[in-house]
Amino acid sequence: MNYTINQLRIFLKVVEKQSVTKASEELFMTQPAVSIQLKNFQDQFDIPLTEVIGRQLYVTDFGQEIAEISRRVLSEMDELQFKTKEYLGVLAGKLKISCASTGKYVIPFFLSDFLEEHSGIDLALDVTNKTMVVESLKKNEIDFAVVSKLPEDLAIEEELILENRLYFMGTQDNFDKKKPLIFREPGSATRQEMEHYFEEKKANRKRLELTSNEAVKQAVIAGLGHSILPLIGTRGQLERGALKIIPRKRLPLTTDWRIIWLKNKKLSPVAKAFLEFVRLNKESILEKHFEWYLKFDKV
Repeated sequence: MNYTINQLRIFLKVVEKQSVTKASEELFMTQPAVSIQLKNFQDQFDIPLTEVIGRQLYVTDFGQEIAEISRRVLSEMDELQFKTKEYLGVLAGKLKISCASTGKYVIPFFLSDFLEEHSGIDLALDVTNKTMVVESLKKNEIDFAVVSKLPEDLAIEEELILENRLYFMGTQDNFDKKKPLIFREPGSATRQEMEHYFEEKKANRKRLELTSNEAVKQAVIAGLGHSILPLIGTRGQLERGALKIIPRKRLPLTTDWRIIWLKNKKLSPVAKAFLEFVRLNKESILEKHFEWYLKFDKV
């Protein structure tokens, strides 16, 4: 056999995405280039790795086994690089974080200086909804999760980083009862907070459901309806007047952004270093990057 590390990476991405087109987008390669590398990798085996039925690509049972071996090979390759750097006195390894979607406005500011200080660290940051974040944590696939609500029935430890404030917003600063409420998808922490609030208010209005915070925000800006949105992701739109905060009783809703990890988890040296960095630098990071947010006049 004469396969390359690059072919292993491409094959794993195709397996993950179940699509050559989506894999090419993730890898910043052309679709023909991915197809060629996949074919060259397939040529190393007498048994099919994938099959196409209709327009859908499927990974065969044999392909799944090869994918699992490929993951181990690439993991060992990464470990080899990290170990070499360690012997040179460089903190090295992979930091794996899964972040609830609106946390993307927060966690990068806690990572930038840390990664600049430790160039030997590779970051894997997955931004998704709360349900998927908690699932990754349960499976012990990540070092840390960034959430605004604690998961239930899961023993965890936490480090609070920033209050999360949720306001009712629209394109005007008055409440138009004719417009629908726009919700996030099930599994979103913002969705849970919004449902709880309007359930108590016994609101009986048409609802729209969108699958990301950004999509909800753009829908509100377009005038499709009203929604409860996290302040952290709306600064520019509020300053330009594209969004308005609509005053309502018992708002804003407040939770806390926090970094959480499994209780009794043996953190890697990289994970320990990041946690220590956050604890030592949290106040200065908040003062430098979130002064506008901390001083925002609560409605």
